[in-house]
Amino acid sequence: MRFFIADDDPAIRFMLTQIIEDADLGEVCGEAEDGSQIDSNFLAWKQADILLIDLLMPNRDGIETVRQLNGYPGKIVMISQIETKELIAEAYSYGIEYYVTKPINRLEVVSVLQKVKERIHLQQFIREIQRSLSVLTTANAVQASKEQTSSKQSILSSARYLLTELGLISENGSKDLLDMMDFLYRWEKENTQDARFPSLREIFLQVAAHKLGAGPMAQKEMKAAEQRVRRAIYQALTHLASLGLTDFSHPKFESYASTFFDFTEVRKRMRELEGQMESAVPATPRINTKKFIFMLYMESKRRIG
Repeated sequence: MRFFIADDDPAIRFMLTQIIEDADLGEVCGEAEDGSQIDSNFLAWKQADILLIDLLMPNRDGIETVRQLNGYPGKIVMISQIETKELIAEAYSYGIEYYVTKPINRLEVVSVLQKVKERIHLQQFIREIQRSLSVLTTANAVQASKEQTSSKQSILSSARYLLTELGLISENGSKDLLDMMDFLYRWEKENTQDARFPSLREIFLQVAAHKLGAGPMAQKEMKAAEQRVRRAIYQALTHLASLGLTDFSHPKFESYASTFFDFTEVRKRMRELEGQMESAVPATPRINTKKFIFMLYMESKRRIG
């Protein structure tokens, strides 16, 4: 179990860390001295299962922070020396699991955190049962699953075709881009009510974690993948710019240049290749990685229509 502690008092953070470790409750994955330093995305990135948060902090207090953690799926335990019923009731209304009073009592903290862990394990057990039951579906559900797998393979095939068209299928980053198409396909199926497109960091992080699991190696892989993908996209830009110089009406140039890139950046790369930049050091075109990945996914889907 992974814990995150938000408290402006370093002594309290240290004490809670020691209690968690000594009682073998899990590991502390991070700390913050104010609520303004955390949000749902940050806690998701830290993979925090349980948040321990102080009520009173200088910039953003615990209640306001909890109120803004709408998308956080973990459990929240609030800690404070204030025992006003109104404040406690407000904290519970925003979804905290327990309220622990200061000064910190080791036995109370251990008891509360064990109860929270048990609740998490119970919910995980229920989800496992639900997943097991979902396996016992009708033949129609099995067929739907096969069709979904076929759609996934179709999207990947379509993406490979586009990467070939863009001249980067042989680049190291092409494998990363295909892994991202796989992630986005799964993400869209699992988040049917969420209209947003995942952040670039979330895409890279989830793909790396899918390969190596959460941890330092995934962080290193994420940074390496970012570099590989940027180099691959730059190769695609160069490929299209070369086509445009040869034939401005080339079908690939007309179809893809403005779809995957800002056309001003394509023109800039064309002038570089043509040797017409007046500057001794040419201005490197800006690569909009998120736009490229988004358009690659949308175009892949469109082609299998």
